[in-house]
Amino acid sequence: MEKEKSLSHLSEKAQKDYELVLRATKKKDQQAFSDLMDKYKDPIYYMLLKMVNNNDDAEDLTLEAFGKAFNRLNQYTPNFAFSTWLFKIATNNCIDFLRKKKKNVMSIDNRVSNNDGEEYMFEIKSDGMTPEQIAMNEQKIQLMRQYVKKLKPRYEILVEMRYFKEMSYEEISLELNLPLGTVKAQLFRAREFLYLSLIHISEPTRPY
Repeated sequence: MEKEKSLSHLSEKAQKDYELVLRATKKKDQQAFSDLMDKYKDPIYYMLLKMVNNNDDAEDLTLEAFGKAFNRLNQYTPNFAFSTWLFKIATNNCIDFLRKKKKNVMSIDNRVSNNDGEEYMFEIKSDGMTPEQIAMNEQKIQLMRQYVKKLKPRYEILVEMRYFKEMSYEEISLELNLPLGTVKAQLFRAREFLYLSLIHISEPTRPY
């Protein structure tokens, strides 16, 4: 009863999300993480697509948003819906991306909506990374390289080309003589493995 009372301010959908969060954080339930991702992957993607106006960037940012959210899942409290928290993380991460890329693809004062119709204002401020941010970024790259080596060779090559050589999906497709859809699908699976590894969830089956 106490639990029901404490969650009474949440919608039925939000309460179900919270149950998934508890399963993910308390029991390290792999399926709970997958369910949350499956539920919000498309809404997050389309919101980010409106912000960056680029399919490839929106796909990358979608996975990054889930990676950051899952890494901080213990910090989530049901004072508000999980979807609100997740969309805020995705929006902030996208703003950082736009700032670093110096791609002001939307006006300085703009709004985006989440899956529940809630609106967020975002502002792209002056860019330029501090020495501390540069050092942290380099550390993240080194850490990522360690995890990339755990992938099977064909996935390692794709990740290397996409994220370290910064090649586009089309360039990778031409270079490896693979269909564009295959490149995207395999990279998506590789990224899921990497993000789950980085947040120290029990290691999933390697993509094959």
